Amino acid sequence: MNYIFISPHFPRTYWRFCDRLKNHGINVLGIGDAPYGELEEALKAALTEYYRVDSLEDYEQVFRAVAFFSFKYGKIDWIESMNEYWLELDARLRTDFNVSTGIRHDRIRFIKEKSLMKRLYLEAGIPTARQHVVSTREAGRAFLAEVGYPVIIKPDVGVGATNTWKLESDADLDRFYDQLPSAPYVMEEFIQGEICSYDAITDSRCLPLFESMTVWPPVMDIVVKDLDLMYYTCPEVPEKLRELGRRTVKAFGVDRRFVHLEFFRLTKARQGLGEVGDFVALEVNMRPAGGYTTDMMDFAHSTDVYQIYADMVAFDARKLEESPIHRYCVYASRKDGHSYAHSHAEIMGKYGAALVMQEEMPPMNWPQMGRYMYTARLESLEEAQAFIRFVQGA
Repeated sequence: MNYIFISPHFPRTYWRFCDRLKNHGINVLGIGDAPYGELEEALKAALTEYYRVDSLEDYEQVFRAVAFFSFKYGKIDWIESMNEYWLELDARLRTDFNVSTGIRHDRIRFIKEKSLMKRLYLEAGIPTARQHVVSTREAGRAFLAEVGYPVIIKPDVGVGATNTWKLESDADLDRFYDQLPSAPYVMEEFIQGEICSYDAITDSRCLPLFESMTVWPPVMDIVVKDLDLMYYTCPEVPEKLRELGRRTVKAFGVDRRFVHLEFFRLTKARQGLGEVGDFVALEVNMRPAGGYTTDMMDFAHSTDVYQIYADMVAFDARKLEESPIHRYCVYASRKDGHSYAHSHAEIMGKYGAALVMQEEMPPMNWPQMGRYMYTARLESLEEAQAFIRFVQGA
């Protein structure tokens, strides 16, 4: 079997996907823009061959790389990047090389455009916030007459909180339309709730081989308000979220993928959507959660999600038995320019035995993920919250 991994060096822990695939006898063929000498040794050892291109943005270069691998190794069975930014590239390559595993180019819009995601949610009867595709100022005011302030404005195609605004008044609305971006945007009713993700690895029948839940803060606030990031992976998936997550997977026809589906868990009842504690769909992401979240899933569930994914690719089944040991795995970071009550030494002294990761993050991640991070495995939510307070408290 030939598996092409686009940009296998980012995030850096994704070498584990390559390693587990290799252990099943799969040819893992990397295509990236990083020089071979800069790849981590573990990644080099996991790759059958690596083809460097000057830019992954240049489709002709990447096409030639896939064609070279196809000529040398035979039919390509998989093409994946596990990265939101390259999903469209992946889909176009699958279409051009007739790769049947994964999303083809004719379906990519439904997982990239938030307005089309909304249509599939509604068709499947999955509760989701009302939305308006931004057009005229008058149409925007008509939508606001239905849902009221505040509303969230975000790109129809976009990742994270980039170019996202919260409008709370007519003055905010006018400022937005006075500088209306040329790219398509959507306007969405504001939901009061915490963000919970349903993370899963699915088989060819869209059935989950692995399921997990992670609770997230509003990423927009982290960046705009320069806050410290904290989030945690839970030991169990609530039944309500499990049911909605599985329905979403079916609605989007998500087979043989690692997915990250975002929901709101309501902290205030919303007419037409649900009561406090109910889940409301936010958006789908057809790739694993970012950062070190895949590793946090491993620590929370005492498992190896990289192995489960490789088992799915090789056997369309899960071979790794589920562990009975489940914990909270919590991430807490610090930023430059913030004051903290406890030193690094104090954190290590109090939580050293519980820490599973702690390191300085790459500079490109500092605005969202902080400069220095601590990740701990803990028994209860109360312990997780106390850990966050200790690391980030001023």
